Amino acid sequence: MKIKVSCLQMDISFGDPKNNYQSAENLIEKAMEEHPDIIVLPELWTTGYDLTRLDEIADQKAQQTISFLQAAAQKHQVHFVGGSVANRGETGVKNTLLIISKVGTVTHQYDKLHLFKLMDEHLYLEAGADKGLFLLEGQLFAGVICYDIRFPEWIRAHTSEGAKALFVVAEWPAARLEHWRALLIARAIENQCYVIACNRSGSDPNNQFAGHSLIIDPWGEILAEAGEHEEILTAEINLDLVSEIRKQIPIFEDRKPNSYN
Repeated sequence: MKIKVSCLQMDISFGDPKNNYQSAENLIEKAMEEHPDIIVLPELWTTGYDLTRLDEIADQKAQQTISFLQAAAQKHQVHFVGGSVANRGETGVKNTLLIISKVGTVTHQYDKLHLFKLMDEHLYLEAGADKGLFLLEGQLFAGVICYDIRFPEWIRAHTSEGAKALFVVAEWPAARLEHWRALLIARAIENQCYVIACNRSGSDPNNQFAGHSLIIDPWGEILAEAGEHEEILTAEINLDLVSEIRKQIPIFEDRKPNSYN
């Protein structure tokens, strides 16, 4: 089964949801010229890392962002791995990844498990607990957020259940660009899955971001890579290749999980 994916490598306006919704709408319209099946947005794309103002700008139960993505999905008949949003709930704010099907169904929500202390996430955000597994087009995928990729055991918890592609949404800093590339390639190879990683571009008052969104095949070969500026990155993935590689080198059959504890 072949699926075309497009990553919207946005330059996010710091603390300005109104402008970011408009930017995303413009990029979605442009991306549709390539007729993708799935569009991917970056982490915290409505607000950026304006964490100190989340009481003012976080999206109440993610409803505005969900409505925005649902309307775009139905208009264009495209699925969304809708990046993540600062999602204000009853007990606080979580960093929530949204999966919206092409008919507008909220297929899954994943709250970022690993909070990144170097960017003060632990001071302003609540960690999630549940996995990022979801179904689109009858296929099992996984979605994680930025810092999560430094925890291979968390990624394996998804691929050991059969996920064929890993979607990563991020605001990864330029200072650690080589870590970004190396970690994503490693996650693809060790899990024999596609990795579709959508990073942001641009900067905020405290950080310069790396861009370099990547689409990687299960052998670890880079199918497409963006530069450092705002860009739409598109490539076709063939999910049948995942099954072929997992049969060829049967790492999931050869695992010894009882010994790893």
